[in-house]
Amino acid sequence: MILPKLRTNLDFMLSPVADRPGLLIRDFFRHSDATLIVPPLLIPGLLLFDGTRTDLDLQAELSRSLGSPEIGGTAEHLINALGQAGFLEDETYARLKQGRLLAFSESPVRHAAHAGSAYPGEIGPLRNLMQQYLDGAASTQAAVMGIAAPHVSPQGGWQSYRAAYKELRPELQDRTFVVLGTSHHGPPDTFGLTRKPFETPWGTTRTNQPLVAELEAQPAALVEDYCHAVEHSIEFQVVFLQAIYGADVRILPILCGSFAKSIHAGGVPEDDENVKRFLGALGELAEREKERLFWVLGVDMAHMGMRFGDKFAAHADQEEMTRVRERDLLRIERVNASDARGFWDLVKENQDDLKWCGSSPIYSFMKAVPQARGTLHRYQQWNIDENSVVSFAGISFAV
Repeated sequence: MILPKLRTNLDFMLSPVADRPGLLIRDFFRHSDATLIVPPLLIPGLLLFDGTRTDLDLQAELSRSLGSPEIGGTAEHLINALGQAGFLEDETYARLKQGRLLAFSESPVRHAAHAGSAYPGEIGPLRNLMQQYLDGAASTQAAVMGIAAPHVSPQGGWQSYRAAYKELRPELQDRTFVVLGTSHHGPPDTFGLTRKPFETPWGTTRTNQPLVAELEAQPAALVEDYCHAVEHSIEFQVVFLQAIYGADVRILPILCGSFAKSIHAGGVPEDDENVKRFLGALGELAEREKERLFWVLGVDMAHMGMRFGDKFAAHADQEEMTRVRERDLLRIERVNASDARGFWDLVKENQDDLKWCGSSPIYSFMKAVPQARGTLHRYQQWNIDENSVVSFAGISFAV
């Protein structure tokens, strides 16, 4: 039997469960809700799920790995576990995927994907937590028209969230909040849109339908992009906006795919004609609607350490991460000066070895609102696990 291919769009990480070592596998897209932990001795067998090897090849590999020809039904169990979880490119996965796509398409709202995990799913605990994060903060600038906040877990990044969101004043309540978020797994050089209002424990937002419709006409736009159903980079910003302005805050949610082609091949993102047209349309919208808009960037910065493919253990503000801090701050200087080309030149260095996942929303904002100038309120590094660090910041923008 030819083994199906193991899906390439899965999340893989070392198991965080102390008494269950191995490789944790889960589905970022949530086509499947399953989570598997593959024991260390079975991990080599995963490489054989490439669409060319057979179950007999798998048995031979596992016999070698386990150090015994007597492996019983181990190979069959691994095949069945991966298949039933929806982690193989087979009929089970196709059925699960189609069901999730259909459910998102037919849903009148974008349901909260991370309530109950990244933040409380009940309104009482959520209100108490957000009060802890935001109470007592006071704005420092009078003419702010945008902010950049993290999209890391609020528990880890709340001080930088606070540094950004404290700049929002009551009189901004009636504006449309243009939320530019990182599309972590969406196609590069595209912009994901949805007309669906966002539903969280606070209640349901409004979406600026005419502005979404205007951007939908662009070739780089992904209409009703399924990535919205699972992505956290916009959802976390919505939760903070609702905490400040109420459930029915008006938003324009845009997921920005990576500009990977430019990073690896050189040039600038708008060398892609469709990207250029979308950024141009976003700039025209920004100029026409500028007194009715407020910009929110949901962005993290560097991703360093073993979880992210580096060969060293990263520890916040120590050793290698002190050099990362220096390089991060150089990029932030270019952002605050609205030097889009200078910023992108820094991103392209070493093909973005800092792995800034927020670079595409930041660049898109700078091209759409080139007159904006930023102020850094807080820079932060956080160990997302004991060997890996994410950096982020709270920034405000004014013209």
